[in-house]
Amino acid sequence: MQPAPDRKAGPLFIVVLGSITAFLPLSLHIFFPALPDVKAEFMTTEAVVNLTVSLPLFVMAFASLFYGSLSDRYGRRPVLLGSIALFVAGSVCAALTENIWLLIAGRVLQAAGGGGGLGLARAIARDVFGADRLVKVISYLTMAYALGPMISAPIGGALVDYGGWRAVLVVAGAFGAFLGLICWRVMFETHTNRAAAGVRFSLIHDYRSLFSNLKFSAYVLQSGFSTGVFFTMAAATSFLMIEYLGRPASEFGLFFIAFPAGFISGSIISSRFAGRVAPEKMVLVGSIILMTASLTQAGFLFAGIVTPLTIFLPGYFAILAQGISLPNAQSGAIIVAGPLAGTGSGIGVFVQLLAAATFTQIYGLIADGTPFPMAAIVSVSAVLALVMGVIPCLLDRREAAR
Repeated sequence: MQPAPDRKAGPLFIVVLGSITAFLPLSLHIFFPALPDVKAEFMTTEAVVNLTVSLPLFVMAFASLFYGSLSDRYGRRPVLLGSIALFVAGSVCAALTENIWLLIAGRVLQAAGGGGGLGLARAIARDVFGADRLVKVISYLTMAYALGPMISAPIGGALVDYGGWRAVLVVAGAFGAFLGLICWRVMFETHTNRAAAGVRFSLIHDYRSLFSNLKFSAYVLQSGFSTGVFFTMAAATSFLMIEYLGRPASEFGLFFIAFPAGFISGSIISSRFAGRVAPEKMVLVGSIILMTASLTQAGFLFAGIVTPLTIFLPGYFAILAQGISLPNAQSGAIIVAGPLAGTGSGIGVFVQLLAAATFTQIYGLIADGTPFPMAAIVSVSAVLALVMGVIPCLLDRREAAR
């Protein structure tokens, strides 16, 4: 597949592509500070409230599979616009609900739309910039990915404190509507040679073809487990800060900036080394740092040293490590996917969100009001990320030895 002409991808196009990338984390992270208030208003349990995060993650995960394959078949632009429209409808429904289960249903609809943005943005980047520059471009997109929660967590905390949790959903829906309008005007179709690429709409065949490649599987699983670390921390730290330590939601929002700041720092490092260090080596380095930082955080928490500093400082380095490994794992998987770039990108998002949803819900089920469940789950996820991060390097060494 030949990339689309660069002359079409002006500065505004790049900004819009970054906004699409920030679209998914914005919709997720802006709601984290609202979880304790939702729990109090509907007089329910932490496990039920966590369904407003974990269940949408599951829905986004499975939706991303279909968005990627649909975009390979019908083009990126119409599929992207449809996903944004669905997100806005879900935001409105969730904001108007008077029942916890209807709120969860609204969040599910919101998630079904939000599942399109991240994977489609990567596929569009592959179309426009080609495989050679994909690592650098995705590094920039992951900075935008981190910018979403950096902006949304403090805004979400302020909205909860001064406008209530429903204001969070109203703002998310308004952002989605604005982004949809901009995409309608600016975003052009990038996947113009679908017939020449020989893409067939055969999901089972395409998935079997991609997952039969061990390197592809390792890349997407490493992305999933590292994302599981982040989302478990994000969901758990809101309760640790607000309920366990008795801090206001707005203060949690400020401390939460450490996570996306770490992600941006790691993405900058990744972009600096793009084209100079092989992606599989960057994935391995990021995986090692991720495990070290996660186990350090767990050590403090199990020792009973629970402060914002012992939570968020190791968390910063853990998410910095994710920022190093994620762009390289994503681009590596998409490059391996070849003409099935949209499907491969969708699978990458699916695995990321599935792992995030799984670990987040496990946390919700075993949460007991202490920091220990988060420490245990984050440690396990980080170790699994390292196991997956080693595989691409081992495969390259084996191929070089032949």
